[in-house]
This record gives sequence, C-alpha cells and structure tokens, in this order.
Amino acid sequence: MAPRAVWLLVALCGILNARSYRNNCPPICRCRADTFQCSRDTQLASRERATSGRLWLIQLPWKEVPTHAFKELIDIREIEISQSNQVTRINRHAFLSLHSLAEMTISNTGLTHFPDFTTISSLVPYLILEMSDNMNIDIIPANCFRGITEEYVVMDVSSTALSSLPTTALRGVRFLKATSAFALKTLPPVESLPELLVAELEYPSHCCAFKTWGQRQIELTADGEDLPDMEYLDLKHLPDCPKIPSVVKCTPTPDEFNPCEDLLGFPFLRWLTWIITVFAVIGNLAVLAMLLISHRKLTISRFLMCNLAFADLCMGLYLMLIAFMDHLAGDEYYNHATDWQTGPGCGAAGFLTVFASELSLYTLTVIGLERWHTIANAMHVDKRLRMRHVAVVMAAGWAFSLLVALLPLVGVSSYSKVSICLPMDIATSGSQLYVVTVLVLNVVAFLVVCACYISIYRIVRNPGHATRRGDTKIAKRMAVLIFTDFVCMAPISFFAISAALRVPLITVSHSKILLVVFYPINSLCNPFLYTLFTRAFRKDVCQLLSRCGCCHANTDFYRSHTLAGFTPQLDTNDSRQKTSVS
Repeated sequence: MAPRAVWLLVALCGILNARSYRNNCPPICRCRADTFQCSRDTQLASRERATSGRLWLIQLPWKEVPTHAFKELIDIREIEISQSNQVTRINRHAFLSLHSLAEMTISNTGLTHFPDFTTISSLVPYLILEMSDNMNIDIIPANCFRGITEEYVVMDVSSTALSSLPTTALRGVRFLKATSAFALKTLPPVESLPELLVAELEYPSHCCAFKTWGQRQIELTADGEDLPDMEYLDLKHLPDCPKIPSVVKCTPTPDEFNPCEDLLGFPFLRWLTWIITVFAVIGNLAVLAMLLISHRKLTISRFLMCNLAFADLCMGLYLMLIAFMDHLAGDEYYNHATDWQTGPGCGAAGFLTVFASELSLYTLTVIGLERWHTIANAMHVDKRLRMRHVAVVMAAGWAFSLLVALLPLVGVSSYSKVSICLPMDIATSGSQLYVVTVLVLNVVAFLVVCACYISIYRIVRNPGHATRRGDTKIAKRMAVLIFTDFVCMAPISFFAISAALRVPLITVSHSKILLVVFYPINSLCNPFLYTLFTRAFRKDVCQLLSRCGCCHANTDFYRSHTLAGFTPQLDTNDSRQKTSVS
C-alpha cells in the first residue's frame, strides 16, 4: 500500500509541475518540464507573434536559464525575469543577438552569479539593466558589459550582496543605482566611470569620491546646463544629456557631520597626531613602569598617578588608532568611511577616548580633593585619608567611566556619527541627555577642582595654619598642572555644550583641530609634568639602575640629600606642634 501511495504522490507532483511551467510559459516561447526557449523560431511559430514588445517570465519553476534561451527575438524591447527564487543560474550566451532590447530586469531570483550579457548586442542607445533584489549575487565579473550595447547602460544593482564593482566593466554606465546594497562599501576608481551622469548610492561618503574627482578636472563644458532633477526623471526616458566633465549628480549627499574630507581633515593634523601619540604612549608607559617596578611604598599620591597614567595611556592608544586609520585611508577615506565608522575599530576607539577622558578627569578631581583634605587636616592625624578610602573612591571612578564609555555601544548616542569616533549623535532625546549630562559633570568637576585649590592656596598663605612642607610643595605643583589641564579643556567643553544644545558654533572640520590639539594634549603633558620631570622620579630611576650596577654615585647623592632634608623637616614639624599645643 505504501509504495502505491508514493507513486501517486510522484505522479501528482509531475502533473502540478507540468501545469506550472505551462501556465508560466509566454506564448512566444516553447517550454518543457526541464527547460524552455524563447527564440526567433518559437516567436515565428507562435500565433501571437505580434506582441507589445515585452516578455515577462514570472515564478519560473526551473533551476537554470539554458544557453540561447533568448535568441534573436524580434522587436522585444523589454525582458523581465522576476519572483523566481528557484532560478539559481543563467548559463553563458543565454541572451543572444537581442538587437531591440532596451530594458532587462532580473529581480527576486536565487542567482548566485552575475549573468553574462556580453552577447546581447543591443542597438538601442540606452539599455536599462535592473538587477535588484538578488541577495545572493556578491560580485560582478570584469568585462561583463562588453558587447551589451553600442552606447550607454543604466544599471540598478540595489538590494544585492555586492561587495565591490569591477574597474574595467563600467565605462559605458551612465546611471548607477545601488541603494540598499549594504555590502558595497568601496567604489572602484572614479576614472573607471567616465560616462557616469547620475549615481544613487547607499552611503553618503561615496558621493565624496565624485566631488573630489570633479574638483581636479578641467573647467565645465556643455554651456553650464544643469543636470535634470532625478526626483522627476523617469529612467526609461533618460534624456540624451551630453556628458559634462567633472559633474556627477550623486545622492545621498554628505551631511555636516561627515564632510567630504580625509579622516583628520587637515594635513598638519596628521604629523601632529603622530607626535602626540608617540610621546603620550611612551611617556605614560614609562610612568607606569617606574611606579609599578619601583620598590618604594605605594603611597596615595603614587596610586593616583598610576590611575592618571593609565587613563592618559588609553588616550594615546585612541590617537594611535585614529592616526593609523588616517594613514591607511590616505586620500580615499570615502572608501573606508563606512567600514571604519560602523565597524569595531571606531567603536573601540570611541570607548577608549571616552573612558580615558572621564577617568583622567575623575582622577584629577580626586587628586585635588585629596590634597585639600590632607593639607586642611595636617594637624589631625586621625583624619588623614587611608589607602583603602582612596581605593574605594577610584573604584567608583572606574565604574562611572566604564558606564559612560559603554552607553554609546548599546544605543545611547553613537560613536559612528563622525570619523573621529566621538559620541556626537544627539538625534534622540536620550542621546542628547547623555551628551549634555557628561559635559555638565565635566564642568562640575572643574569647579570642584577650582574650589579645592583656592582653599589650598588660602590655607598655605595663612601663617597660623600648620602644614607639612611636602604637602605645600605638592599642592602648589599640582594646582598649576591641573589648572593647565582644565584651561586646555575649556574650549572643548564650551563648543561641545553649545553643539549638544543644537547651537553649533564651529563645524566638525574645525572641531577636529580642538580635539587633536587640546583634547589629548594633557595625555602628552601629564606624564612629563607630573612624574618624569620630578626629583622623585629621577631618584627612582637611579635606584633602579643601581640595582643593575649603574648610577651608584647618583643614588648615594639622592639618598644623602633625602636624609639631610628629613631631619630639619621633623624638627620644624615638632616645633609647630609644640607651639600649637602651648
């Protein structure tokens, strides 16, 4: 009984398949269960020889279009193959000598390879080729349009998986449409599209290629006539416009956040970025190495310096990523913009810079508060901060910095808005609130530091207040350094807040100067001014070298000066304590 049922199912499928290809077979074609053909002979043999000039093949049941499937058809101006997911292959020479063909549409199929159109040999001036919604086609072979027509091609490759366009097959393309082609992130050299008039692409950065190229060309011809507005232009009736050198109407146009320029915008920023990067990375690595390798006790000041050096090192790594990407893209950033800004590289760079800036600012604030508390309570040993207190405070700073840096990665603002990967996206109210909140907190931190060092200055100037000499010297040095840091950050905060409130005062291009010159300059200066140029660091270096057999004389010199300066300081402190007690 079972075998009989199987045979019945097979027979039923055969009957349905036969009905399917017969129902979908155009009158001028000859169809069989395994193949079909639409040629001059089948057209002449058909009773419906006089057609409207259109040949539509919809929901084809076959897996491939055979060789010579469309051969020498008479007065056929339009061929459409659509809604045929079973069609996975079109054999070579499937389209042969179609002299009247003006439009070819192959859409919504299962094709995995771009068809061969080299034998169409159309005699019409424009041939419209629509290859949209073929999601499995990822490459166009070279010379695939040679012989397709005598003049120009209008090509639509929207909604495909194309990742690149050939450099030698597009010379006759005058209109190129590639919307929703998300994998097409790079364009061939613009010189390979000499006849292109209009381009409708997916990414705005690609239009920069035509703008940059056009600026390098000779003066315009064609009497200054404007190109027709594509909003009202029917592709099937594309006017016979003369090609205007250096003019290509391209959409979508770049916005104010991504102007047509290189990643860093200005040539001088390239070498300046590399200089800041090298010194910031080397300087902060040296600080971390000396503070961690040294056998001296990890004091609160050294602990805070370690946190500051790590934050500044992250800023140096951010600059390194930006500088490397700018070097890699060169003058063709438009071909790398999409991959960079939407890829993991820009996300990592944005995370590093936001984390570094917030942690560095938080650490500077803690340094100011710690110095103020220590000096204000110089005579109260029981009120001095302990390492565990500072560690808890810095742990909270790390958590806050990580949270602020992670939010743009989960949809609150975005690092992909601009080429330098900063969270400048304020399109939604949540993103705007995030940006404004961070900027306001930075301003509050600046005011806190100002208050701390104004208070320290008054304490130091008060002759009746007992302080330790070391606290006073450290406080004065750090006051100068931290005020310098915030002076550098002031213009950034001012312009950033105005932009976040949707009142931008400078362009993105000019903001790159601020963000390269002022934004990371602290990461360059902090390791040298805070640590590398100090007497304590030189002493640590000499002690480290003495363990390796070098600099014994300098080590003894620093040790003797330390002992000589320690006794008077004790005597002074004892006398001050006695005076205050009496």
